[in-house]
Formats: sequence, C-alpha cells, structure tokens
Amino acid sequence: MTHKTKGIVLKSIRYGETSLVVTVFTELFGVQTYMVNGVRTNKKTGSKAALFQPTSLLDMEVYHNDQKAMHRIRECSWSFLYKNILSDVVKNSIALFMVEILHKTLKQPEQNSDLFYFCEDALQQLDEAPAAIAANFPLYFSLQLTHFFGFRFSDMNAASGQEETIYLDLLEGVFTHQAPTHPHFIEKEDALLTSELLKIMQPHELSQVKMNHHKRRALLLKYMEYYALHIPDFGQVKTLQVLHEVLG
Repeated sequence: MTHKTKGIVLKSIRYGETSLVVTVFTELFGVQTYMVNGVRTNKKTGSKAALFQPTSLLDMEVYHNDQKAMHRIRECSWSFLYKNILSDVVKNSIALFMVEILHKTLKQPEQNSDLFYFCEDALQQLDEAPAAIAANFPLYFSLQLTHFFGFRFSDMNAASGQEETIYLDLLEGVFTHQAPTHPHFIEKEDALLTSELLKIMQPHELSQVKMNHHKRRALLLKYMEYYALHIPDFGQVKTLQVLHEVLG
C-alpha cells in the first residue's frame, strides 16, 4: 500500500554502484529508512540523487509496512526548492547541523507531525534569513527542539532575583541562584543569554539577541552537552566543528 507524505532527508549513504540508503523524517511515519535504487547510474539520473541530499524537503509517495525496517519510494519530488541553503556555505553548514541533531534525537519511528512542521518551517526560514538571524539559528533550533523531547529548560522566572548570581543547571534543566555541585552548568551572562533566547518564538526575532561568535560557540557547546546528558547515546556532533569554522 502506498502513502503520500512529506519528508526531510536526514542522511544519505551510498549502497552498491547505483543505489542509496536514505534516512528521512516523514510527516506520517516519523523517521524511516528507504532503499533508493538506480539513482547514481549516469549523468541523466544523477539529478535524482540530488533529491536525497541531507536537508532536502520532499513530497513522497512511499510503500510502507510497519513490520519492515526498510521501505521503498514510489515517487519523489521537491516540496520546497531552496534559494540559498544548498549553495551558501554558512547556511548549508547550519542546515546540516540541524538535521544531524534531529537525526540523533529521533530514536523511534513514530509520527510526530508537530515536530515535522516545526523543522520544515525552520529550514525554510533559515533559507530566507539575513546573516544576523542565521548566525543565531543553531542556538534557536537547539533550544526549541528540546520542547518536543521533554527536556526543555524551565523558565527563568522561577529563579527571580539578582541576575548576576544566576546559574543554569544542565542536569536539572533549571535556573538557580546556587552554583550546582557538579560541573554541568552555565553561569551569569551566558545563562541570561540563554533565558533571552528561550523567549524567542519566531526566527525573525533572533536579530534582537546580540552576541559575538565566541559567545555563540561557547553556548552551542554547552547546549550540546545538555543534549548528551539527556539523550542516550547522543555522542559527538560531527557537523559542529565545520559550523564553528564557517561562523568565524
């Protein structure tokens, strides 16, 4: 039986001489794996392989069987054509970081339409975003994604008082005035910047948050530490080093 669904390509691996094994976050079935045959045969079909590069947004008609771990695609086309993400080095690096984080957090093949629509919209908005907004996009996406997996940070209002004594406990996910007894925390200015970022509901508001690339790098490393503390087998983020380099 076939189903029509949208998809976000998370990973694509060559298989044999002409095929690909593609991991896709689908609108209907969550994260799924597809065998795609005959897309790397020659120059004429080479364009089909381009459909399956990570970050691609697709309209798909797929064969699906809940009893199988790998499925097949009957038909496939772009659902959204990027203007910048595939050609702009900075935006491409950010988008690849986003899909790697998504891939690492999606553990089960379950439908999560709200998460799918959030990620689809985030990639489209990144594609159109000016530089000042794009620079903060990895931080925004990392924080927003936690809402869908049940380990989001608490509101800083719960720790009202003198801002200069604020800490963000990465084990508990809460703001506090007491320094945690473990090393996993963010403090003072970085904690306040995180609180400011948590208030951002739409990417266009990211231009209001001012920081340099050193601060962005430090915060993103801490956010990845937070993920590693709360997502089993999260591991290292391979795209992180490239992202740091292109963002300066």
